[in-house]
Amino acid sequence: MTLAPSLSKPEPMSTATLTVDLDAITANWRSLNAMTRSETGAVVKADAYGLGATRVGRALVHAGVRSFFVAVAEEGAALRQALGPAPAIYIFSGHMPGDTDMIGDLDLIPMINSLEQMIRQIEALPGHPFGLQLDTGMNRLGMEPNEWAALRDIALGQAPRLIMSHLACADEPDHPMNAQQLQTFLDMTAGINAPRSLSNTGGVLLGEDYHFEMTRPGIGLYGGLPFEHAHPVAAIEVPVIQCRTIEPGESVGYSQTFITDEPRRIATISAGYADGIIRALGPQMHAFADDVACPLAGRISMDLIGVDITALKSDPKTLDLLGPQQTIDMLADMAGTIGYEILTSLGARYARRYVGG
Repeated sequence: MTLAPSLSKPEPMSTATLTVDLDAITANWRSLNAMTRSETGAVVKADAYGLGATRVGRALVHAGVRSFFVAVAEEGAALRQALGPAPAIYIFSGHMPGDTDMIGDLDLIPMINSLEQMIRQIEALPGHPFGLQLDTGMNRLGMEPNEWAALRDIALGQAPRLIMSHLACADEPDHPMNAQQLQTFLDMTAGINAPRSLSNTGGVLLGEDYHFEMTRPGIGLYGGLPFEHAHPVAAIEVPVIQCRTIEPGESVGYSQTFITDEPRRIATISAGYADGIIRALGPQMHAFADDVACPLAGRISMDLIGVDITALKSDPKTLDLLGPQQTIDMLADMAGTIGYEILTSLGARYARRYVGG
């Protein structure tokens, strides 16, 4: 028997759908850009925080972004291939052994973190653009004041494109570390004409003193705190595989952590911790049918989650796990983590759908 093609709305696939709103991302960038008088770059490391650096980067270029930041040279290489030759692409990890060809061939800009990297840059790629990263107290990457004092004249003689540091506590506006790092950065860059950058998303919100010549927001572009007025960017819709009614005394999922004392209607949905829906979310997380919140039933397993849909009038075909009703930061609070981890944990199985841009 030959099946005729259907012209009706397609049925849900067996994998969950991750929808990324590119217009929301560019709107968030424009809002942060409007808060400063400096250039506003964009951090798209970790595949644009898990949302797809190629599509996100192209949308941001169209919105006016001229400078991008990634963690490692391999990310920079992929971004260059997607965006073409025009944007500046800065590499936070600097010039690591084995990166020389990528940096040189693809016109990437390493943020030099040490004397060792400075020597490698000068010897391997003389005249090639680079930036400098200074450690103002975070003790993660960059040259400490003593190392910087010894290297400063040599480095400045090579005309760096950008000098940056990173704020450790910018998401806490009243934290004394912010003012301490600002003063250290001012001291370390006094008398320098090169463009400077100190602010991530939180630094943008701290005000003009922190902005310098370039800001580089990350999480705020993707709808996360501390940018409270950010537009939501990502949504997850999960297909329902099966529904069943369970009777008093029956359980759902591993280890019988959910046992009902009355008849309940249970939907099994096609997502789990392999898709970044981490197990710690289980006790507080809900799935949504429009605006109706349906509690999870039992433990989140690798590929499946049980959901109590007793409150619904009919069995749904899909349920939502991420969206306006349940944001990345709400999920982060439930799991005892941060919105960054929620986004970057999203797995590779989602059918990705991009809107806008």
